[in-house]
Amino acid sequence: MTNIPHQSGIVLFAKRPGLTSFSSLFSIKRALDTKKVGHTGTLDSFASGLLVVCTGSLTRIASYITSFNKIYDAVIEFGVETDTLEYTGKIAKTAPLPKKDDVLSAIKHYTGGILQTPPLFSALHINGERASDIARSGRSAEMPSRPVTVYASEAKEFLFEAGDRVKAVRVRFSVSKGTYIRSLARDIGSCCKSAAHLAGLRRLSVGSFRLEDAAGFSSLAPFTIQSVYQTISDMQKTQSALCKADASEHTPHSGEDVQSEVREKIQTMTALLAAECGFGTAHIFPEYEDDFKHGRPLASSMFEKAGGVCAPNGTDAVSDMSFVYSADTLNNFCAAGGGKSIAVFGKHGNFLGMISRNGENAYSYEFVIPD
Repeated sequence: MTNIPHQSGIVLFAKRPGLTSFSSLFSIKRALDTKKVGHTGTLDSFASGLLVVCTGSLTRIASYITSFNKIYDAVIEFGVETDTLEYTGKIAKTAPLPKKDDVLSAIKHYTGGILQTPPLFSALHINGERASDIARSGRSAEMPSRPVTVYASEAKEFLFEAGDRVKAVRVRFSVSKGTYIRSLARDIGSCCKSAAHLAGLRRLSVGSFRLEDAAGFSSLAPFTIQSVYQTISDMQKTQSALCKADASEHTPHSGEDVQSEVREKIQTMTALLAAECGFGTAHIFPEYEDDFKHGRPLASSMFEKAGGVCAPNGTDAVSDMSFVYSADTLNNFCAAGGGKSIAVFGKHGNFLGMISRNGENAYSYEFVIPD
C-alpha cells in the first residue's frame, strides 16, 4: 500500500537512435496518462540507450538521479573531427588514421580525473547564452574546461583499414556527472595525432539503473561497430524520406506492447531502491507521519533506531536514524553528496520525502511528497 499515485514513479526507458529524448517520452505519457514527467539526463538524437524518467510526484527526485554516474558504449571514428563532435556535424579537421597501440595509449591517458572542454554544440551556457545557439550563429566562443572523472575505460572492438590503421574503436566508459563522451572522442583522436568524432553512443546505466531492465530494450539492436554504421545508413535514408514527404519526426515505441511494459515496469521509491541509489534511508514512527507531511521541526526521536531497516548487501545501519547505504556507494559514487540525502518512509513503506543531515542530530527538509 502506498500513497503515491499509480502514475508516479521511476520509468526506465530504452531510447532508439534517431529520435530526441523528448519525443521518446510519448509512450510513457500515454501509458501512464500523465503529462508530468522529469528528465534525469537526455541523450543526443543520434544516441540510444537508457533514459531514467521520473513521473508524477517523483519528478522531485529527478535532480538527484541527474548526479549519478553513467556507463556508455561509444564508437569513435578516426580520421575526421566534426564541429559537433559527432557524425552529423560538418567536417572541421582531417588527419591520418592512428595505429592500435596509439589508440590504446590515448584511451588510457584519458582515464582518471581530467580537465575536459565540453562541446560548443551543447546545452551549457556561456555568459548567460546557450553554447549551441552561439555555435549555430557562426560566432566563436571559448568553452571553459572543467574537472570530470573517467572511472574506467576499455576498448571492446576495433575496425581496421589499410592493414594496421584503426578506422573505428568501440570503447566502454564509466564516467562522472557532466562528462561529454563527444569530447572524449575528440581528445582521444588528438592524443593519437589523428582526428576523431563520435559515430555512435549507447547509455548502459545510470547509477544502479540498467538498460536491460528498461521498457523497449528488446527492440534495440546489439551495439557493435557494424550495427552503428548500419544505423547511420538507415537514419540517413529515413531523414531523406521525411524531407521529401515534409513529414515530422516519427514517434518511437508507440505500440501498446511497449506502453504495457512501461505500466508493468514503473518503480515506486522503496527503501531498497533508495539504498541502491546511494541515499540514506529512515523510517518514521507512525505518530509523526503527519508532522513530517506538514513540515514540522525534525528530531531524531521521530525515527526508528538503527536496525529498523533491512540493510542490503550485508551493510549495517548506522547512526541513530536507521540510515542504510549501498555497499557500492563509495566505489561507484552513486549519488551526489556522499549519502547526505536521506529518503524517509512511513509505516506502510510509503515514500514521504527527502531530508538532509546537517550535523549530529541536526536534520532539514529537502522536499515532502504531497498526499
